[in-house]
Amino acid sequence: MDLKRKSGILLHITSLPGEWGIGEIGPEARKFGEFLAEAGQKAWQILPTGPVGWAFSPYSSTSAFAGNPLLISFDDLIEEGLLTRRNLSRFPKFNPRKIDYPAVSEARMKVLRGVCSRFKATADFRAFCKHEAFWLNDYALFTAIHETHHNRSWTQWPKDLRDREPKAMRLARIRYANAIRRHKILQYLFSRQWEKMRSFLKAKKIELIGDIPIFIGADSADVWANRELFFLNPDGSLLVTSGVPPDYFSSTGQRWGNPLYNWTVHHATGYAWWTERMRRTFDLVDTVRIDHFRGFEAYWEIPDEEPTAIHGRWVKGPGLEFFEALEKNLRKQSGFSCRFHLRDHVIAENLGIITHEVEALREACGFPGMWVLHFRFSAHDMHKHGYHPEGREENWAVYTGTHDNDTTKNWFRHLEAADQRRVCKYLHSDEEHISCKLAKLALRSPARRVILPMQDVLGLGRAARMNRPGTTCGNWGWRVTGDMITKELAAHLREQTKRNRR
Repeated sequence: MDLKRKSGILLHITSLPGEWGIGEIGPEARKFGEFLAEAGQKAWQILPTGPVGWAFSPYSSTSAFAGNPLLISFDDLIEEGLLTRRNLSRFPKFNPRKIDYPAVSEARMKVLRGVCSRFKATADFRAFCKHEAFWLNDYALFTAIHETHHNRSWTQWPKDLRDREPKAMRLARIRYANAIRRHKILQYLFSRQWEKMRSFLKAKKIELIGDIPIFIGADSADVWANRELFFLNPDGSLLVTSGVPPDYFSSTGQRWGNPLYNWTVHHATGYAWWTERMRRTFDLVDTVRIDHFRGFEAYWEIPDEEPTAIHGRWVKGPGLEFFEALEKNLRKQSGFSCRFHLRDHVIAENLGIITHEVEALREACGFPGMWVLHFRFSAHDMHKHGYHPEGREENWAVYTGTHDNDTTKNWFRHLEAADQRRVCKYLHSDEEHISCKLAKLALRSPARRVILPMQDVLGLGRAARMNRPGTTCGNWGWRVTGDMITKELAAHLREQTKRNRR
């Protein structure tokens, strides 16, 4: 385990600057890596990078394995000779501060279809397809059928395709051969560019922290191809669904709409699907934040007919045995050391309703948990003798906020007056400097990792919020612009990082 103190920045790839409507994994990503190095940062945390599904959420993907084709860099394609500036001469001009997902998706996929039509298969491409066949074949077929059926859920497809009848599958592979090839090419291009970005970050000694949701989208290749691994009705609809009970974010809880795992079947397979999922994850990132870690101890099960998450129940998850099996399985995979330990590569998201049993599981696994400072200034806690919002333990990752939180600037503005006074007193701050002071508190903490959202580093307000849990419109679109990422900002971060021995 790396016992050194380090800090980093939370910024999703889609939020990077650039002229093609959305952040990409090309020159701007490498440029941001240079900024992190200049700023003395040792980590870059991102959100899930799969193809976005419902409401364009990275937490609702059509695949637990595939990369998002929208992140493929046009600039790198030009450099590789797969695209020309002339091909982009009619590309629309988009708002550099906000992603218009429907329009951007349409424009970029039109360009990428042209790239795929001109692509000539290579030995490297064929090797990639063979190595990733476990998920790639089903994903490419699923996506080809999905787009042909106007992106309707697979549960609404003709019964023979919905139920993967052998004859229908054979005919579909022939009928959709061109589309299947296109989706395999896109995944190859994504993986090749990703490796280029990751190699650059490794050279800069930047740890790349990924993010995987515990659950996956109902309308996904994974559920369609592996129905036995989930609790589904015979027609593929959900028997029960995921979510959380009422909490800080919502008085009716959150009804996520993901299928729940049939852990008995997963156990019988030796957790083969999960092993492959984690293998693919560590092909892409160095460390992974597991979203909703508490679901491995117990998860909130909601009958699918319930409109909210209020009427559900806690059901026991697979627990420690699951993580021990994963670690054992991964050690047998090529590219993993026989001494590989998950505890060195996992951050457990343990926010929300957390019990002693959840914390016991996290501690047994050796995973660092998360402290979000926005949540740690309650009147109840602050009156406790010796209480420190930044914590007093090392094996934690401290954040000012996450992608689900408001920016620190806007969070403070919406606090009650008494709470504002309490925060200002503890931080020795006024409202104008609240983002900077809260970041400094995080950096001073004993935690080995500190991750600051880019919005808080820049001191931005409400317009820069990434997501509002429980809502489906206006999320995930914020972007930073190039003029915000300055040498002065890097120097400031570097000074604070050095002062706090990170």
